[in-house]
Amino acid sequence: MFNKFFLNFSRQIILLIAFLIPIKIVFADKLDDIKKSGILKIAIFDSNPPFGKIDFKSHQIIGYDADIAQELANRLKVKLQLISTNPSNRIPLLQSGKVDLIIADITITPERAKVIDFSIPYFSTKQKILTHVNSSNNLQDYSTERIGVVKGTTGHQTLSHLFPKAKIIAYNDVPMAFSALRNKNVKAITQDSTILEGLIFGAPDKHEYKILSDSISEETIGIGVKKNEQRLLNEINKNLMQLENSGIKNSIYNK
Repeated sequence: MFNKFFLNFSRQIILLIAFLIPIKIVFADKLDDIKKSGILKIAIFDSNPPFGKIDFKSHQIIGYDADIAQELANRLKVKLQLISTNPSNRIPLLQSGKVDLIIADITITPERAKVIDFSIPYFSTKQKILTHVNSSNNLQDYSTERIGVVKGTTGHQTLSHLFPKAKIIAYNDVPMAFSALRNKNVKAITQDSTILEGLIFGAPDKHEYKILSDSISEETIGIGVKKNEQRLLNEINKNLMQLENSGIKNSIYNK
């Protein structure tokens, strides 16, 4: 009888103590995790020059986005790990925690802002059309043509609205879309003008192609950050402002 009474009394005391003692809830913080691990993991393109491509000598990813990523890692005093991605896979990589940031020519849009956060813009470009040199210079002449796009890009969505009667063919990446243009499986392809310029610059048959002067849309590029990681977002924005104000960002682009 006494043991039963003592046991019940003890339980009541324990519950009372638990109620009175404040409990500190610790939430995971990505910025702290990065500094603790000593590694900044970035999702980046490896076949979209000038933003990112594989260097044949070093077999490392190089380019504008890679240099921006390295600058951010330096300022956080951690090592940089670049993880190759494509337009349709970059947001899932971030949401699953496999990368800390997306620095992969990702356009800031209201739809994407519902699922990830964006830094302040660090680059602006325009969506344009790449086609064969003898094709029409009039953008509207492509409204019913076969046009190649890259899956998961704003160009895919924009073109669907602009040319609802066009036959839009989606490819996994820019090189695949360019191959389709080479083989005349499509009349044209669309992408950021900066990427298209980098694409034909390194092509042995570059004189066979042209970029139309008219733009489909204007694109503002930011760094993707997982939702509710405000400290990390603030840190990225602060460092981007420093890169801008110091002139380092322009120096990187002009390399």
